[in-house]
Amino acid sequence: MLNPVLSRNFPVTPSRVLFYGVTGSGKSSAARAYAEATGLPEFSVDECIGWLPGWEQRDAAEQRALGAAIVAQDRWVPDSAYGDWRDLVLARAELVVALDYPRWLSLSRLVRRTVRRIVTGQVVCNGNRETLARALAKDSVIRWHFQSFARKRRVIRDMQAGRDLSAERDARTVGDRQAARDLQGVRDTPSVIVFRRPRELEAWLEAAGTGTGAGAGADGGTGAGAGAGADGGTGAGGGAGAAGPKASEPRPTLRA
Repeated sequence: MLNPVLSRNFPVTPSRVLFYGVTGSGKSSAARAYAEATGLPEFSVDECIGWLPGWEQRDAAEQRALGAAIVAQDRWVPDSAYGDWRDLVLARAELVVALDYPRWLSLSRLVRRTVRRIVTGQVVCNGNRETLARALAKDSVIRWHFQSFARKRRVIRDMQAGRDLSAERDARTVGDRQAARDLQGVRDTPSVIVFRRPRELEAWLEAAGTGTGAGAGADGGTGAGAGAGADGGTGAGGGAGAAGPKASEPRPTLRA
């Protein structure tokens, strides 16, 4: 059984929280639910930083400037952080909530979400719409899931270990990936809580909404789960979900 390891530095009421996970894990739904439960402002990265209408991606410099403007504020909950400006977020974040779900779960959620958006014509990512042609294209979000899955899980492990990811970014800029590994070191990094099952996250979100603490309780316990959305994402105030993990089940892993 994996019990959470609570640090004395774990923030009881964090005001700057980053949600991070592989594509399709439900981090946007989770960030939105957490923001609604705590009253913190939520930022959809795909909406306000990543994309322009016509599926044109903002250039890296503009994304970094927009990211810097957000993290300069005292309170925020972004639903992700792209590699070109993730270091800015981690330098200011008090807590990282990482969704480390199995591939089958995140991929199935992503496929269902994509199909739903195509059928309904939902406007996403700052004025854009998913189409069947785009879903099958070389730069589709489903293909991106496969391309980025291992890397994003590695980022989660690095954040857990307290490695300085800004060093990896700087070394990548000059094309030296080996130097990235050499430069990584332990620094003052935010606390990290990793959820490997949706029910763990749901219980934690419910605890945040009932005022019993944004982090795990003193004994590592969590409350009853909030309902899951249609795409597998969580929703604040939803129907009753599964109860928190039983004693025999894996628990979320915390690090500070």
